[in-house]
Amino acid sequence: MRPVTLLLFIGILYSFCSCRSDFETVASSGNLVFSKDTVYLDTVFTNIGSSTYHLKVYNKSKNDIRIPKIEFSKGLNSKYRMTIDGMQGTNGKIFRNIDILAKDSLYIFIETTANIADANPTDFLYTDQIQFDSGENLQEVELITLIQDAIFLYPKRSTNGTIETLPIKNTEIEGFYLDENDPINGNELHFTNTKPYVIYGYAAVPSGKTVVFDPGSRVHFHANSGLIVTDGATLNINGGISNTTKLENEVIFEGDRLEPEYSNIPGQWGTIWLTSESSNHSINHLTIKNATIGLLIQNNNGFPFTIKNTQIYNSSNYGILAETAKIEGENLVINNAGQASLACSYGGNYNFSHCTFNNNWNSSQQVTVSISNYNLNASPEAKDLTAATFNNCIIYGSYSNALLLSKKTTARFNYKFNNCLIKFDSDSTNLDYQFNTDTAHYSDILLNKDPKFYNIHQNKLFIDNTSPAFAKGNPAYIISSDILGKMRTSPPDLGAYQSNPFVK
Repeated sequence: MRPVTLLLFIGILYSFCSCRSDFETVASSGNLVFSKDTVYLDTVFTNIGSSTYHLKVYNKSKNDIRIPKIEFSKGLNSKYRMTIDGMQGTNGKIFRNIDILAKDSLYIFIETTANIADANPTDFLYTDQIQFDSGENLQEVELITLIQDAIFLYPKRSTNGTIETLPIKNTEIEGFYLDENDPINGNELHFTNTKPYVIYGYAAVPSGKTVVFDPGSRVHFHANSGLIVTDGATLNINGGISNTTKLENEVIFEGDRLEPEYSNIPGQWGTIWLTSESSNHSINHLTIKNATIGLLIQNNNGFPFTIKNTQIYNSSNYGILAETAKIEGENLVINNAGQASLACSYGGNYNFSHCTFNNNWNSSQQVTVSISNYNLNASPEAKDLTAATFNNCIIYGSYSNALLLSKKTTARFNYKFNNCLIKFDSDSTNLDYQFNTDTAHYSDILLNKDPKFYNIHQNKLFIDNTSPAFAKGNPAYIISSDILGKMRTSPPDLGAYQSNPFVK
């Protein structure tokens, strides 16, 4: 009889559950609890969709409740859209008869795509409210988004749907040539600080032309986008010293996602590519963030490329990848890259003074500075490294050896490190790494001393007077002011920053 009784009980329970077609709910009484009373969707560019944000709604009562209506105050005209526990509602705007069990909750996911014209003209904020129920039971959660106007540059799309491409180095790349007489944007070869720029695909500088970036220019690159300076073209970045934390005079290249969670994610866009035979480039006060390769420099036709007071952060491959290039670098800071912060490859001529190179990539297996005179896939296989000189620099990172020298004896391999702090933990019999005895290649090297950077994870590679790099520079190689415009004392500190023990 015991099995029969058990089966009878299960049958009764099943019958009871199957007969209940819906929750026995009571009407909402306006006592919902929210995870936040205002949802800030951060900053978005006009007509570019935001990230997805969430709001949690709690029913802390002992009853299952039904909310008659959840909607935006602007109804179907709202520029926001939402899903509620996976439900789409009416166009993602209006939802009816939403149930929440006792002591349970539901998730609301919110996005927006808005135009600058939709925002308040005085503060550029677009706002709305999510309304729960109505009348005396009405509860609201505020929504706020800052809309930023921008100049959009992108390849044309033909009537058959194909997208414009660029014939670069025998490869078709999705992109377009910048036009100095564009009927909508005017001179696209002159980037100003009036509005930020958003680039889709690769923007190319035509041969024989120069692209100029004014102080305070802001350029945002979409995924798989970048800037190409073609053969015979020139890049001039004319940033300046900033007096506030807004970096009002810095030229900044970064991705087009403005939400805080994207601020340090590598590989959000492509690269700035200075192709072989482009020349006469100059960069001053540029910040590059979250690229695949910050700067790709190929054989700049024998003309020295000057790069000063520049910061490159969080590159998924290289901060700078130079191939048979000629570079004069001063006050550079490069931090974190998937392969190397600085790679001087396939020969060339390089001179770096008062630079800070660091690499704390997550895998801890990447070098910081890599120097070579060959390319196994090229012909000829090796090219002369006529000079690779580092003066008053810091070369550090999480990997045991921050420096890698790779050479073929079929081409010259000339290098010299003067008054540099270098991390190299391994005991090596390799003649290229005799830091204390090889006076032809090394002079006054501080080996394996932690420079005590302020915060590597926030890209703050400042030092103070407790750092081993403090006052260890050689005045013979001094650059009069540091990357922030602060005058250096003598003897100077190593790296791009003059120490300040009081200001971080």
